[in-house]
Amino acid sequence: MSFEKTIKISGSRRKARESALQMLFAADVVKNASEFSTDDFWNELGAADMDPRLQAFANTLVKGTLNNITLIDDRIRTRAEHWRIERMAIVDRNVLRLSVYEYLFEDTPRTVVINEALEIARRFSTFEATQFINGILDAIKLDLEKEDPEKVSGEERFHASSS
Repeated sequence: MSFEKTIKISGSRRKARESALQMLFAADVVKNASEFSTDDFWNELGAADMDPRLQAFANTLVKGTLNNITLIDDRIRTRAEHWRIERMAIVDRNVLRLSVYEYLFEDTPRTVVINEALEIARRFSTFEATQFINGILDAIKLDLEKEDPEKVSGEERFHASSS
């Protein structure tokens, strides 16, 4: 794969995350995740021209988040002081869920997860929501680093040591 193609695919991962957020939103509204199908999304609403690898990435994010929703929500609850998950805006809670799934189960650097979450929140939610999401994700990131310092990526270790 050429360098140029690698840049295009990695730059498009935000579009995959945005699609994943839309699918999680739909699954949340349905209230029964077993009734939700990623195939329905792609057939009716998704970007038909999206690279199949990016579709697969979005599907992995959605299915992984839904399969681990209890664990993910428990992690969010530890840092969402005075906020019940059910009372959060649907977009905000699903940005958080998507991000925490990536923290726990994907190799994406945690700083990238936060940056992507904030960009997506800016597009789909409010200014106040970006501050709320940033605070919760940053606190969870610090918790995870304390729990498993060896899992901190080289990039994040560099940023931590230069701060």
